[in-house]
Amino acid sequence: MEEAHHNIKQGVRLVSPSLLSADFGNLQRDIELLNRSECDWLHVDVMDGVFVPNISFGQPVIRHIRRHTSKPLDVHLMIVDPDRYIDSFKEVGADILTVHYEACNHLDRTLHAIKDKGMHAAVALNPHTPVLMLSDIIEVCDMVLIMSVNPGFGGQKFIEHTYEKVRQLRQLCQQCNAECLIEVDGGVNAQNAGKLFACGADVLVAGNAVFAAPDPLQAVHNIKCASEAD
Repeated sequence: MEEAHHNIKQGVRLVSPSLLSADFGNLQRDIELLNRSECDWLHVDVMDGVFVPNISFGQPVIRHIRRHTSKPLDVHLMIVDPDRYIDSFKEVGADILTVHYEACNHLDRTLHAIKDKGMHAAVALNPHTPVLMLSDIIEVCDMVLIMSVNPGFGGQKFIEHTYEKVRQLRQLCQQCNAECLIEVDGGVNAQNAGKLFACGADVLVAGNAVFAAPDPLQAVHNIKCASEAD
């Protein structure tokens, strides 16, 4: 947890590779590969087959992931009624816990419950959800995750409107004096990373761009160091 707190600050380019794109038959091998990389966090997508049309990692798998890395676990809950599971995700080692705006009836209460357990609290917005929906809650958020694809599956095409959405969110943070990180997830690669960082993103989630690359370690480096011209 100490390392997670150390990394939660604006203006630092962070990369959080998505284990959804890892080889599930060799998950420990891929985690150890990331341990040797320049990545900052490990992104873990939790899907329930209800909120999104896919099923992925659960708590037992995350407990296993925690055993094999000292990097902060960036756990993204794409599930209905996430409040029921806050305690259990803390127990298995989540450092950052992201819930969806669209899945929470009482978002303020949910975020405070996450913080009360010692985790960083984040909110994800689906592509159709405007940034302004967070205007009354932004100061409570440690991070906002902008989905740049429709959630549920890896390998989707990046939605171009995301750049403007990141700019809008950065402006909202500045207007509200909110020290909130901006994370982008979906279709991120070395070609769009530089522009996303330039628009105001702090953290980029990359799946296929890392794990399908000939050299995943170099792929992580290329994303962290991408220029807007790329």
